[in-house]
Amino acid sequence: MILNFIRGFCMALADSVPGVSGGTIAFLLGFYDKFITSLDDLMSGNKSERMKAIKFLIKIGIGWIVGMGAAVSVLASIFDERIYEISSIFLGLIIFAIPIIWKEEKDCLKGKYQNIPWTAVGIVLVAAITYFNPVSGKGMSVSVEHLNFTLVLYIFFVAMIAISAMVLPGISGSTMLLIFGLYVPVISALKELMHFNLSYLPVIAVFGLGVLTGIALIIKTIKNALDKHRSQMIYFIIGMMIGSLYAIIMGPTTLEHMKPAMDIHTFKPVFFVIGAVIIFGLEKIKAVSENH
Repeated sequence: MILNFIRGFCMALADSVPGVSGGTIAFLLGFYDKFITSLDDLMSGNKSERMKAIKFLIKIGIGWIVGMGAAVSVLASIFDERIYEISSIFLGLIIFAIPIIWKEEKDCLKGKYQNIPWTAVGIVLVAAITYFNPVSGKGMSVSVEHLNFTLVLYIFFVAMIAISAMVLPGISGSTMLLIFGLYVPVISALKELMHFNLSYLPVIAVFGLGVLTGIALIIKTIKNALDKHRSQMIYFIIGMMIGSLYAIIMGPTTLEHMKPAMDIHTFKPVFFVIGAVIIFGLEKIKAVSENH
């Protein structure tokens, strides 16, 4: 129970900020396949498989809820003014996570270099979404008085895309929200809801429905792809992680009060090192859990 709480808590911290996805954390902590299988069993398993999945996901979920609540309470107030520090942390997380994923999956990657083009596909996909993002810098309000049918549909489909990214050990769902201009609005809405401001309940409900729909549609596809085409998928995931470096660098341009993209002058080396330390700390947690 304690181990799964820590796993869920760490996933939430990753999911709450643009950079590494909760799926990456699950991958680094060694329970990604069990996590995906549990989600798949929850959707389409028999009664026994579904009950086993529910018990596991509840343990993960408790840690995730606590971690997300803690993160949202802080992030909504500091994200805009500390965007370069936060972005530097996640540049460190991603850059140092890539070789760890390579090491973990070397058996399915070595000797299958014909699949390397899938890395390029992942890079181009994320970079293109970032580059052609139509809402950068425009900002948007998602309180109930500003909702309309078009915005509701937009939030729903972005939530589907975000959860698809969130469960893949590659680009994070929060990065996708940042790319589509919904990161700060959604984080702020969650914070307002935690303070019982119910005017933000409709947008969170729409976002939640999008998340559930995305899980239902994507989990089976991801599981089958990892089971049958693991080498291609891991190369693709690594490509998405590399592409997300560009998304994070461009992240400040998507804020409501647009800031310049990160450059050498706004890059924060100390926070970059903190990101590296976090990755190696997660590796240590995984080693301890495996020994026990």
